Amino acid sequence: MQLLRSTLWRQALSYLVFLFPFSLSAQEPAGLVNPFIGTSNYGATHPGPVLPAGLASVCPFNVAYKKGEGNVYEKDSEWHSRPYVFENSFLTGYSHVNLSGVGCPDLGSILLMPTTGELELDPELYGSTYQGEQASPGYYTHSLDKYGVQVELSATLRSGISRYTFPAGRANVLLNLGLGLTNETGAMLRLVSAQEVEGFKMIGDFCYNPEDVRPVYFVARLSRPAAEYGAWKKMPKYQGAEAAWTRYDDTYKPYPAYLQEIAGDNIGAYFSYDLATAG
Repeated sequence: MQLLRSTLWRQALSYLVFLFPFSLSAQEPAGLVNPFIGTSNYGATHPGPVLPAGLASVCPFNVAYKKGEGNVYEKDSEWHSRPYVFENSFLTGYSHVNLSGVGCPDLGSILLMPTTGELELDPELYGSTYQGEQASPGYYTHSLDKYGVQVELSATLRSGISRYTFPAGRANVLLNLGLGLTNETGAMLRLVSAQEVEGFKMIGDFCYNPEDVRPVYFVARLSRPAAEYGAWKKMPKYQGAEAAWTRYDDTYKPYPAYLQEIAGDNIGAYFSYDLATAG
């Protein structure tokens, strides 16, 4: 099944043939690129697809949680400026605005994550390890161990494009505006329909510049309407009688089919599908 906007995924391979007493084929320069160069040993690059001077890039976000349990590096326990580290193996989604090769953390935001089964909104619980990682210019793919989902990523000048191939059963696509590398907080979203959500995420404070704060606006469109959809918010820790008034004390509260604006520091949206067959 193709979720989010469809695009042409096959890349044209060009060959230049010189006619001498024998023939030689020359490889296009893009075919010599290894996107994993610089993703280890504090090179601070990421392997996600991006066009030259593109505004959007799609990167596996594998620097949150599980330090020592699949992740060697973790963004909240050390100075960390990259959304992806080659040594890590536990991810919590795919960020759509990223910096690559810099020494200060920012962006690494607007995460999407495919899952299966019952809806889980806690990223530490819905995150997954992965295998079969491959990357080439303009393309990235791997499979999620926890869900059996094949993930394929690409990008245009201003859009990230993802294709998720699910097994049969219940499938979910989660949007998380709380996770990220930025030190800035605050976000807003509005569910437009059963297959579209729009909003913004505040980013900034790059390299000790607290005045450099601004919103990043986005629209996410899925390729088909969801059977169930809604927003969610991480609720605070309540004390005393307040804790008895809610079922969502220091946990994630869903807002099914909620079509009004919702704002907060840790918010997101979900789209769920019932798939009779894999795809």
